[in-house]
Amino acid sequence: MNGIVHSAVALLRTRPETVIEDYGRLIRLADYRSVLDPSIPTLVKLNLSWTKYFPACSSQPWQVEGVVKAMREDGYAVDRLLPAENKTVVTEPWKGAANNRWLPVLERYGLKFTALPEVPWQVFKFKPPLLRLNAIFPEGIEIPSIYPGKNIVHLPTVKTHGHAVTTGSIKNSFGGLLKEVRHYAHKYMHEVLVDLMLMQKELHPGIFTAMDGTVCGNGAGPRTMDPVVGDVILAGADSVAIDAVAARIMGFDPMSIPYLRMCHDRGLGAADPRDIDLVGDDVRDLNLRFKVSRSFVIWGDQMLRKGPLRFLEKIALHSPLVVWAPAASNFYHDLLWYPTVGRAKIARFRATEWGRLFDERYGGPQDKAGVVAGSAGVPARHA
Repeated sequence: MNGIVHSAVALLRTRPETVIEDYGRLIRLADYRSVLDPSIPTLVKLNLSWTKYFPACSSQPWQVEGVVKAMREDGYAVDRLLPAENKTVVTEPWKGAANNRWLPVLERYGLKFTALPEVPWQVFKFKPPLLRLNAIFPEGIEIPSIYPGKNIVHLPTVKTHGHAVTTGSIKNSFGGLLKEVRHYAHKYMHEVLVDLMLMQKELHPGIFTAMDGTVCGNGAGPRTMDPVVGDVILAGADSVAIDAVAARIMGFDPMSIPYLRMCHDRGLGAADPRDIDLVGDDVRDLNLRFKVSRSFVIWGDQMLRKGPLRFLEKIALHSPLVVWAPAASNFYHDLLWYPTVGRAKIARFRATEWGRLFDERYGGPQDKAGVVAGSAGVPARHA
């Protein structure tokens, strides 16, 4: 097992009326204060997979509130908590922070949001031999200058991913440590996620994750998914272990997922369930039986990078013509899927207890295309 020790992951079943306090109980149960020295500034790495609000897609506002409220209560100073998120070719951090209702939550606790494109970036020379990123970025890997030497708390959600099978704590670092052109890494996603674990261990004295599974995402993640109520939240200091537990909850064998298996074999964390100690509520009966699929956009990306159209990869994705890709993605996601298929899914979500919490406590979606009344419920807990 390459010297991997047992890792602990805390899990709690939760309800909308208790979720904010439950997050405090959760991260304390996972002993986060032993991982995150309060004298060291801590990045709160939010997860923005879509500028628009879509359930399970990005960090939930109650997830953000529960974590920052507990940290403030436990003595973490306002000027040492740094909520942040980056831009992709298809997301915009400030609009996403507004649509996902993070901004009023952060303001309530005296915190300021940082959009990573607005901070300086620097080339960082990483010591460990990386599997892919040095070759993908031969001129050097640029990272936000505010990253080195700071703790980090990841706030991902439980969901599938068309490139990586699942996405969680490790994949959340993909959105912070790599610049907007990180789509170049899609071809080697699993190896790149291993690289990101190596990089984080060099950059951050403390790494912790609080993952939201109140509403989980099934299918063509990380955006065009089916929201499924899970009523569970997870936390831990081992990014590999928490991603492995989330994979098990979704119904996958974590050791069959390449990035988790590679991280486990390299001693970067525990992916084998036998090496993970679960604390908190018993969720062994929770199996959502998810199936990963690919959206039209991810399918097209993979056809160009690894499929029969790969002879077009260089001109389509590594030349000035690459501007077609984000334009096509935005057209498909924002103008076709979201107002039609997505609109119906949001309507069903808003009829659930979690949808009502989003509306009543956080003011509902700001993007009016997603404000739809509904009557049918999201598929509930699966055993």
